[in-house]
Amino acid sequence: MSDIFREVDEDIRQEKYRRLWSRFGLWIIGVAVLIVVGTGGYRGWLYWQETQSQDAGDKFYDAVQLSEEQKYQEAAELYGELEGSIGGYPALAKLRIATDLAKSGKSQEALAAFDALSRESGQMEAIRSVAALRAGYIAVDLESYSAVADRVEKLTGDTAPFRAAARELLAVSAWKNGDMETARSWISAVENDPESPVDVSRRVSLLNDVIRAANGGDEAAGEGSN
Repeated sequence: MSDIFREVDEDIRQEKYRRLWSRFGLWIIGVAVLIVVGTGGYRGWLYWQETQSQDAGDKFYDAVQLSEEQKYQEAAELYGELEGSIGGYPALAKLRIATDLAKSGKSQEALAAFDALSRESGQMEAIRSVAALRAGYIAVDLESYSAVADRVEKLTGDTAPFRAAARELLAVSAWKNGDMETARSWISAVENDPESPVDVSRRVSLLNDVIRAANGGDEAAGEGSN
């Protein structure tokens, strides 16, 4: 009797499976196909992305080599081909183009290129900050203190990663424009920050010595005239 019951139970289960398959079989097959296709498409996309990244990296490296050889025009053409590529290569290419313009003596064009990149919406903050700082380095020889400050003062916050370089740049700009009080304030900001790099601290210390010597010379000259 137990064998008969088992056979009946098995028949009932098979009948249920057949009914389920007749109702949902096509759906099950469709889902399975979608999983296979989706997995294959995702792996294909990953492969395409990796290939594109490698191609962009190789092109960027070749362009940098041309830049190092001072073949700026050829380098600019390669950098231009990186526009729209994946990853950070388009932004890095813009930085290199602006840098090459500065190296080739085209200061105004380089300044405009760095300024444009520093104001580019949607760009990575680090790239924008570097571009603003590089623009400041060019502007310090071309423009007023206020123009330099407009570019880099936003980088001088207590936790800003480029604060030491920005503060040094503002100190130099203030000194060049004859504003010794402002120069000293930025020098103090560098010297009082324990995280300021040693080389930056050393340079602003030398600048402070220059300012002191100039003031002492002025005072001595004033006493002699009396």
